Amino acid sequence: MAMRARQKIRAPRRGLTANKTDDFDTTWNVLASSLREIHTKNASTLSFEELYRNAYRIVLMTRGDELYERVKQLEKDWLDNDVQKRITAAISSSLLLAKEPADMQDQSNERRAAGEKFLNVLKEAWEDHQLCMGMITDVLMYMDRVISTDHRKPSIYVTAMALFRDSILRSAVRSDSKTTVADVLESTVLFMIQLERAGHVIERPLIRHCIYMLEGLYETITEEESSKLYLTVFEPAFLETSKTFYQTEGRRLLEMADAATFCRLATNRITEEKERCRYTLSTLTEPKIKDVLDEELIRKNIAEVINLEGTGVRNMLDHDRLDGLRNVYDLNARVDKTKAALTKVVQKRIVEMGQEINSSSIATETSGSAPKSNEKDASGEKKAAGKEKEKPVNQQTVSAIKWVDEILGLKKKFDNIWENAFLSDQGLQGSITKSFAEFINSNNRSSEYLSLFFDENLKKGIKGKTENEVDALLDNGITLLRYVKDKDLFETYYKKHLSRRLLMKRSASMDAERQMISKMKMEVGNQFTQRLESMFKDMAISDDLTSSYKDHALQSGDPDQKRVDLEINVLTSTMWPMEIMSSTRDGEVQLPCAFPKEIETVKQSFEQFYLSKHNGRKLSWQASMGTADIRATFTRSNGKVQRHELNVSTFAMVILMLFNDVPAGESLTFEEIQARTRIPDHDLIRNLQSLAVAPKTRVLKKEPMSKDVKPTDKFYFNQDFQSPFMKVRIGVVSGGANKVENQDQRKETEKKMNDERGASIEAAVVRIMKQRKTLNHSQLMNEVLTQLSARFIPDVNMVKRRIESLIDREYLERVSEDPPAYGYIA
Repeated sequence: MAMRARQKIRAPRRGLTANKTDDFDTTWNVLASSLREIHTKNASTLSFEELYRNAYRIVLMTRGDELYERVKQLEKDWLDNDVQKRITAAISSSLLLAKEPADMQDQSNERRAAGEKFLNVLKEAWEDHQLCMGMITDVLMYMDRVISTDHRKPSIYVTAMALFRDSILRSAVRSDSKTTVADVLESTVLFMIQLERAGHVIERPLIRHCIYMLEGLYETITEEESSKLYLTVFEPAFLETSKTFYQTEGRRLLEMADAATFCRLATNRITEEKERCRYTLSTLTEPKIKDVLDEELIRKNIAEVINLEGTGVRNMLDHDRLDGLRNVYDLNARVDKTKAALTKVVQKRIVEMGQEINSSSIATETSGSAPKSNEKDASGEKKAAGKEKEKPVNQQTVSAIKWVDEILGLKKKFDNIWENAFLSDQGLQGSITKSFAEFINSNNRSSEYLSLFFDENLKKGIKGKTENEVDALLDNGITLLRYVKDKDLFETYYKKHLSRRLLMKRSASMDAERQMISKMKMEVGNQFTQRLESMFKDMAISDDLTSSYKDHALQSGDPDQKRVDLEINVLTSTMWPMEIMSSTRDGEVQLPCAFPKEIETVKQSFEQFYLSKHNGRKLSWQASMGTADIRATFTRSNGKVQRHELNVSTFAMVILMLFNDVPAGESLTFEEIQARTRIPDHDLIRNLQSLAVAPKTRVLKKEPMSKDVKPTDKFYFNQDFQSPFMKVRIGVVSGGANKVENQDQRKETEKKMNDERGASIEAAVVRIMKQRKTLNHSQLMNEVLTQLSARFIPDVNMVKRRIESLIDREYLERVSEDPPAYGYIA
């Protein structure tokens, strides 16, 4: 196998290592001449290889430093003698005169044309310089590698850029002036921006190229990013003039524009400045001009804009101006993460609108004329003179439901604003929630009104609605329940109203009732709904019990038991409202109702049946909550007989059955009826009004005929009663439906509620102390308030009194006086 010949590195020719002075001068002259040709755009005839070799020869002569300095001087001379003259010649006198904003309109066209001419000349000079130095740098590549690396000098390109900075931009435009080209550049660009801000169209690309130049030049030879001329010279001037402009602009907009216009124009300014930085100036300036806008245009003015009379946020909220509110929100959010100014106005307006709803409800509730001072009720008690007469129950109840509906409408309004204008801001949501809670809880009837809202809808409001519509209706109510701080008071009313719906079979849908309980359980916990669920359990057990009793009655063969079809609801006394289960009224013990013989027989039969299964229990009959279907026969004066099936209250049944033993044409007085039935006066009046006064259900006749029932009034069975219906429902006047409590009832409810709260506080204190054994006063108070706050906000003084009561009864003891502390007594 033949071997490959060995390669040798040839030594440089002797001529290339020469260092004679005449060789350097000759070579330099050739090189310098060629460099000038490059600047004058006559480089087409030049040979890059020859120029490179000449520079290479000089470096090999060890004259690289001298070559570097001569090229530097050549470039300086070129810039000083040629380029500078062309640029200064393009600077007209109009560019040198100081311009105030007021002069802009008159001089804009002249100065604008002169400015564009100057910028074009400067742009061309810069681009030519970059192009030529790119070519020259390629020629001097070897020199750069040797000199820049070995002697730590900047490249010839960097040096030439610095020469452009010093010889062009920092040169005086006139021999007798200190104004430099950079000064003219700065003022011209700022003037163009001022024109654009005033609505004129400018040459953005031209300005952008000049900005490129400032971004490509540095204060230092090491070219740190922060030393760019754009950042050190132009940008500070741009930001300063922008600051002044937006100070004036903010004042101008406030004086001439409404809030919505201010926000729209301010938003437009923000967009303009962002585009200006991206397409005219530099993206480096975008965050800085944002700060100027935020401070001068927005932060200093936004509070005043928000509160502008007649056009501010209040007006926008009232008229659902979502676009305007969105702009206000965006501007406020730019300068304040908490949106404090906007939040304050929104909260205030919500409370104001809520208080208007409260006031309207109160006005409806309390309006009406006072009764005559000499009027007496059926019990013979004189009505208080000068005391306001309450509005009809249905009107008060309608007012309560309207209150809830209007709040739900207000909630829907602000939900829409929050979602579409405030971008579902969580901070604002918390503030809106706080405001709703404030005005809702300022109405001391809010719990009662909300319960009446549910009562009305669960009785008839859900009829004809789809499952989704029912679900949405209940969810709306639950939303308001979140705002109610006294949830135990709401539970009291809801339990009372639910009991009437269940016992009088007024619920439109038991599924909806159970769905409501489920939603409340998820919202406020199992403890809240425990009693309500027990009420449903009692009703289910009662259905089974009624069925069992009917089977028992059939098997017994007693014909009297078969005459009365009995349906029983056996209620757990501790789970149902106290007013239903109580045997007292206004502090007085009420005697049990005297049932007719037929009913008493069946009543005793059921008692024997029930107690045989549940030994030790006691049944207390609550006639005020029952209903009855009775068959009535009316014999006309012409002998014609008409029969009707009457659906009445249990008390009304007892009253009507008295007339079975009254001969035709004879009467019973109010006092006689009361004595025979032992029905409480208040209930007896209402039932007699239903039977004898209500126009369509006058089964009885009253003498004298009047709306009021008095002790001496007489009542006759009305044989001439007529109705187009076989089945006639006779409701109890002002009692068959749930209603708004009067002042006396309200005071009684509050008293009962305070008693229940006291018991809850004591139970909480005992639980805590049993677990902790010893606690100081502040710790115990904090834990009690925390535990009970989900149901109600405990009164601090009540908590203190209950602690003292527990100490007196020896559940707790004082273990320290300073600081006060307590111990649990096992």
